Amino acid sequence: MTAPDPATPIRGSYSARPGDGEPPARRGFPRAHRDAVTAILALLAGVAVIELAMGRVPICTCGTIRLWQGVVASAENSQQITDWYTFTHVLHGIGFYALLAIAARRLSIPARLVTAVAIEAAWEVIENSPFIIDRYRAATISLDYYGDSVLNSLSDIVAMMAGFWLAKRLPVWASIAVVLIVEATLALMIRDNLTLNIIMLIHPVEAIRHWQLGA
Repeated sequence: MTAPDPATPIRGSYSARPGDGEPPARRGFPRAHRDAVTAILALLAGVAVIELAMGRVPICTCGTIRLWQGVVASAENSQQITDWYTFTHVLHGIGFYALLAIAARRLSIPARLVTAVAIEAAWEVIENSPFIIDRYRAATISLDYYGDSVLNSLSDIVAMMAGFWLAKRLPVWASIAVVLIVEATLALMIRDNLTLNIIMLIHPVEAIRHWQLGA
């Protein structure tokens, strides 16, 4: 009987070469990335479960799912997949990337992304608590805000991840330009943006509120 040639791959296996740690299909997707995807999916599922337990609706009560909702003074705002405030979550991602690049530089990029998603997920849950909902309605222009739908919350987290990815790909000056352009555009289009949202949530300014209401 002729012995099999050691260089001939066995049926159903892959050809092992020096330096091969795992099959070719897995070499292109490192374990750290797979672990990050698993953690992110778990966080998204966790947010959905918690918000449903808090009484948030899964989708808009209108029964329709839209990709874009452009009317701020609408019962569908913060209920559909995206709206004007989606862009503020993109800015969250840019900010988290910059912050973690300074505060957690020893972590890998996938680990930083998971950390950013965890922070954003926590904020989505807090944002949909009765205290923050009432605060928004009392101190900001979101008079008809009664919380996000679960669909909108999850979309906001995905928007944050998009911002994180942008910040990773763009030079610093371009990331800063994106932030300034988005903030200016939102101020022009809806008289609100991330900066104004934070100010009005923490320490409302009556002059800003009057301007936002068109007074």
